[in-house]
Amino acid sequence: MKNKCILVGVTGGIAAYKIASLVSSLKKADNEVHVLMTKEAEQFITPLTFQTLSAQRVITDMFAIDFQPDVHHVSLAKKADVFVIAPATANIIAKVAHGIADDMLTTTFLAAECPKLIVPAMNTHMLNNPVTQDNIEKCRHYGMHVMNSSAGYLACGDTGSGRMPEPSEIMDAISAIVEDDRWLSGKKVLVTAGPTREEIDPVRYITNHSSGKMGYELARAARNLGAEVTLVSGQCTLARPVGVDFVSVTSAADMAEAVLSRQNEQDVIIMAAAVADYTPITKAEQKIKKSDGDLGIPLKRTKDILKALGAAKKEGQVLIGFAMETENLLANAREKLLAKNTDFIIANSIADKGAGFGVDTNIVTILSPDAEEALGLLSKEETAEEILKYCLKG
Repeated sequence: MKNKCILVGVTGGIAAYKIASLVSSLKKADNEVHVLMTKEAEQFITPLTFQTLSAQRVITDMFAIDFQPDVHHVSLAKKADVFVIAPATANIIAKVAHGIADDMLTTTFLAAECPKLIVPAMNTHMLNNPVTQDNIEKCRHYGMHVMNSSAGYLACGDTGSGRMPEPSEIMDAISAIVEDDRWLSGKKVLVTAGPTREEIDPVRYITNHSSGKMGYELARAARNLGAEVTLVSGQCTLARPVGVDFVSVTSAADMAEAVLSRQNEQDVIIMAAAVADYTPITKAEQKIKKSDGDLGIPLKRTKDILKALGAAKKEGQVLIGFAMETENLLANAREKLLAKNTDFIIANSIADKGAGFGVDTNIVTILSPDAEEALGLLSKEETAEEILKYCLKG
């Protein structure tokens, strides 16, 4: 999501202050950002804040004399790649649902033909009012995207739905909307991500250092390209990608059940998760008390999910595995490619600087039965895009 023209409409809700972070993030990602504010929004945050963050004049007055030869709301509407209203109050939702254009924001919104995203934020009773719900459905009927509100403690003191999603979530939703190359449209893609946890007793478990970042970026990239995405994730602290079917699992057995039960529905399966190879033979019912001596925990092999997927792979299905090694990377990865009957193995070394667990970059080599390609140091977002292009081209 770079070099896009993004219009951000800010209305009179307390959550308006959070949009400063969204505008800043969009601008830092090399987008042209224009902010339009209602008069009520100016009571919560100043236009100068958005002007500083966007490096663009903030639009507040429908009748301002700015000596520009074009009709400003029409020219902005024409150049926009996406129009976001956040926070969207009940009042603004009612206006756009019924085509009311009585200020610069709503006039520009009505003139825009680009994709549109509504981010509701209001008191929970206002949100759940049947009139508001009807207006939201009307917006969807007209092709607008509407984010679901978060739930929690509200500024008014109530608890419930109506909280505005975090700016990072809104940005994720924008990235899903603004992509115009949907070459994975009609495909179903399942991605696994994160670590598994193998319980020793009620308070301890065996796990690994996987953060889930690579798998989450793969899910986002596939979603942006139009695929119907299922993300099967171990326990991570990452924000869930917007617009994907999210399945939370804990153990290797949980992940095996979640993946294998969905295998036949998928066109592509990407096993990016760090699945435990071993699990305790028995889980202690009570916390194991420490003693003066050493402790041994008998382990057994977990189900090899990738091998099971390869053995049952249906015709035309693309199966992609990951191999993280500390030595003999390509030799071990190629052995895994053949042993597991995958179409591709993504090999990356934990020893390389900028690759591995918990970082935002990666260095991978894509192996197929008859070729290999080293991608070099890229962000995990870029790596995900390259994996999908390479692995699914043709």
